[in-house]
Amino acid sequence: MQVEIKVPVLPESVSEGTLGDWHKQVGDSVAAEENIVDLETDKVVLEIVASAAGVIESIAFESGATVKTDDVLGVINTEATASAPAAAEAAPAEAAAPAAAAPAEAVEAASGDGKASPAVRKLLHEHNLRAEDIQATGKKGAITKADVERHLQQPQPAAAPEPAAPAAARPPTPPPQRIPQGGRNDRRVPMSRLRAKIAERLKQAQNTAAMLTTFNEVNLKPMMDTRAQYKDAFEQTHGVKLGMMSFFTSAAVEALKRFPAVNASIDGDDIVYHDYFDIGIAVSSDRGLVVPILRDVDQMSYADIEQSIRDMGLRARDGKLGIEELTGGTFSITNGGIFGSMLSTPILNPPQSAILGMHSIQQRPVVVEGEIVVRPMMYLALTYDHRIIDGKEAVQFLVTIKNLLEDPARMLLQV
Repeated sequence: MQVEIKVPVLPESVSEGTLGDWHKQVGDSVAAEENIVDLETDKVVLEIVASAAGVIESIAFESGATVKTDDVLGVINTEATASAPAAAEAAPAEAAAPAAAAPAEAVEAASGDGKASPAVRKLLHEHNLRAEDIQATGKKGAITKADVERHLQQPQPAAAPEPAAPAAARPPTPPPQRIPQGGRNDRRVPMSRLRAKIAERLKQAQNTAAMLTTFNEVNLKPMMDTRAQYKDAFEQTHGVKLGMMSFFTSAAVEALKRFPAVNASIDGDDIVYHDYFDIGIAVSSDRGLVVPILRDVDQMSYADIEQSIRDMGLRARDGKLGIEELTGGTFSITNGGIFGSMLSTPILNPPQSAILGMHSIQQRPVVVEGEIVVRPMMYLALTYDHRIIDGKEAVQFLVTIKNLLEDPARMLLQV
């Protein structure tokens, strides 16, 4: 029986996707629920799995093709047997044939590039490369185009000189060719769908919102003292480390309760006030910046927040986040401090009206009760849409977060 490999139904916000590397090729056997090919959308990378066990009979789209919901990508024959084992069990006489007499197809099969996509195998063939010589970084040991390009940029060892041919049979010496030196080559790489979507949304924010940023600084010593005092007991009780993000996220939610406009968004000529608190936490991944959403954070404990952030961070790194986890959100937090940023102006994540920027913690001299002391200080930045948030609200919102962080007991007492 033939079973179609189809693009799954994509959410309304995602109209199409780009095929990534095929993990199986025509003639390969596949198990039910085994990943066959990756589909890169504007938000996440989806795994398209086999609905039944069998053999890949045909592939309709190559890697890099743009596809939509219900497009047929290929066919699985559930009654066929894989052709790869038969090819591997060649007759002894054929195995003893000299390598120079083997056809090109056999040489390519012997190169071990079965986990490479058709486009990658073509690139290997064009540059006369062997898959065994290339370090693979794709899923399940697959070789990607980037792996091949990276290999080509590396200096290659000189080939061993061949025995000199007789003078009469020696071909004429070709004219010398100039080899580019100094690394001044250009590489043109298409934007990933995620990177293109990020660019589109950032430009959308700049073109539509009246963005303004206000700054403040916070003394984190009280918060850090609280963490140091309870971190061991917290981890033993909840099985997760007590980080800074639970403090900042909880402080942001408390401030959002006091200033509803910061948690609102614009829809046409209306202002939509959200009575729930879905906080987006910006996470850096190999594919770019993603913002998974924590739902109903006002109902979450510190342990729930820390566990959710840790889980989402790991799945963002592995490309395992679902589209629904990246959709929505009423407010966002981004932490450039983990990369060493001292101060920045974050850009809104439409249709949200504000975003909080955290930065690096630095020991700086400050005046406390008339004395100069050294404290761990952080600059905070709040970028907001001035169309619905007044400057007074934005400043007071940020001051509220500052006060809550400098006296963590306030969050427990809600004062």
